[in-house]
Amino acid sequence: MASNMLPENKHPTLRLVPMVKDTNAAGDVFGGWVMSQVDIAGSIVAVRRAKGRVVTVAVNAFHFVAPVFVNDLVSFYAKIVKVGTTSITVDVEVYAERSLRTPSPGEVVKVTEAVLTYVAVDENRKKRPLPPE
Repeated sequence: MASNMLPENKHPTLRLVPMVKDTNAAGDVFGGWVMSQVDIAGSIVAVRRAKGRVVTVAVNAFHFVAPVFVNDLVSFYAKIVKVGTTSITVDVEVYAERSLRTPSPGEVVKVTEAVLTYVAVDENRKKRPLPPE
């Protein structure tokens, strides 16, 4: 899904530039690096909603749509899609703005979509109810 624009009227939760150390044997950015950053982006909005600590309990869906390359500007957009008694489900969309070193500099490509579930925990790491909004 290539376009030349990031999502309108949305602010990224997290933005990063992957480096050579983040690549796999084929030279693309390692999928595990992307997954880790998705979890961080999702947890940022979950922690805000929970007003405290959360833990990741499920990766409900994870789709790699296109590769990420070294020096791409990678933007992670996280939004809450469901709130339970103790859990928060978050949708994360990831876009890469291609670097000047790629054949399509400036092109924006959706590279990943994921849905994760977090649970609010207390200081003893025990499940706790979410506070009112």
